[in-house]
Amino acid sequence: MTVNLPQLRAFLAVVDAGGFSAAAAQLGMSQSAVSHAVASLERELAAPLLVRASPVRTTALGERLLPHARIALSAIRSVEEIAADATATMIGTVRLAATPTVCQGLIPTLLRHWREDQPRITVRIFEGDSSEVSAWLEDGTADAAILIDPPAGPGIQLATDSYRALLPRDHPLAGEPLVDIRDLEDDQFLISPNGCEARIRTIHSLAGLRFTPTHRVRDLATLISMVQAGIGVTVLSEVSRTLIPPDLILLPLEPQTSRRLVLTGPNVRPWHPAIRTLAESAVSHLARTISRSPMSAEGPAQPRSQRMS
Repeated sequence: MTVNLPQLRAFLAVVDAGGFSAAAAQLGMSQSAVSHAVASLERELAAPLLVRASPVRTTALGERLLPHARIALSAIRSVEEIAADATATMIGTVRLAATPTVCQGLIPTLLRHWREDQPRITVRIFEGDSSEVSAWLEDGTADAAILIDPPAGPGIQLATDSYRALLPRDHPLAGEPLVDIRDLEDDQFLISPNGCEARIRTIHSLAGLRFTPTHRVRDLATLISMVQAGIGVTVLSEVSRTLIPPDLILLPLEPQTSRRLVLTGPNVRPWHPAIRTLAESAVSHLARTISRSPMSAEGPAQPRSQRMS
């Protein structure tokens, strides 16, 4: 016995519409096609399901079949809705905002991965400082943002990003497995006055040191160039590793501290349906990438959606 969905759909339409002609109009089919579908269902069941009268009514078998046919079609509609929802999460354009360090150190890797893994999602990047990124997310300029240590709220953690000492390779401490910030007290210290400054202040405070940077520069590339030139040393997050030239070295730092990189949507509007798809794809990719890099000492983020604390 082979009963199919078009047969059940035709049977229900005839019952609900009260006749073959009305059912055909409802289904967008010819009346003969509806009649054929119902007749083939009756042949499969070896018994009539409808009394061909005006209006059409069900036989005893048709009445028994009716609730089961409705359940079957309802289940199919649910499957179709789930599939449509899944498709919606994999298409469209997402405007993603992030800070310069994240844009320069992490975003290029993610864009390459997303282009291969999610080719039907277009990601447009907006680079700004922490306050700009948060404002763009809330006013609708951006659909999503990679935030640094955001307050409690919905989001998906992409990575734990630790802080490292950036030194020239000819620095006396360049061969050490770990650098204590106290051992850099006699070096000129360089800083970029952005969102990282508060965390670098914390590192100095934990070490019992005064935070007295010699030079402040706005651009990350300038900061790296000054370390290259031997002007001083600095502290950068691990995500900056891809930007570090071969004549510099990024080393684990004591006291240790890190930050969370969280991909999230706006708090006051529904999220673009593709955001979670991008986040889950990124977590999976970074878990594989980080496990092969020095950043793995801190471990990759847990690949799950969570309330960030």
